[in-house]
Amino acid sequence: MSEPLLTVADSLKDRARAALGSRNLILVGLMGAGKSAVGRIVASQLGIPFIDSDHEIERVSRMTIPELFAAYGEEEFRALETRVMKRLVRSGPRVVSTGGGAFINERTRRHIKKGGLSVWLKADIDVLWERVNKRDNRPLLKTENPKQTLEGLMKARYPIYAQADLTVLSRDVRKEIMADEVLQALIEAQKENAAS
Repeated sequence: MSEPLLTVADSLKDRARAALGSRNLILVGLMGAGKSAVGRIVASQLGIPFIDSDHEIERVSRMTIPELFAAYGEEEFRALETRVMKRLVRSGPRVVSTGGGAFINERTRRHIKKGGLSVWLKADIDVLWERVNKRDNRPLLKTENPKQTLEGLMKARYPIYAQADLTVLSRDVRKEIMADEVLQALIEAQKENAAS
């Protein structure tokens, strides 16, 4: 009896899973970049758990993110986010999607870098705006001109997101395509590390 042939998709998943090893894969980027949606698919393809850090923050605080911002302000929220991220990246492997500001906080960024491989899902303003303007649950966008606020966040945060280990362009394609591109970036990074 002959061995069944591996499909290209199976081969990609297996190679990416081997490249990740016991590390966490941590998705960073601005709101609307696709961290949660793509992260769920990547975790499923790799056969490892997926955790959305914002959902975990809401679970431990028993409050929504907008409620936390309103009650305690951004500084206290970021301190809680740092504690949650530190705990989430202690063991792995898992895929973790972060809130848009998590990687911006220096302490949180150190935990992320120590706890796994960071992937920046980088998107342009039109893609982000198309995704975020449909929902009213973004505390940082509750301003007079939310699109301008989003552009300001991009200018301030993109140089910091650029410190992530890997960058994958988030654009208007199916989430499954994005997930495959994350897996491919993981494999390419492993090849580069092996060669150096």
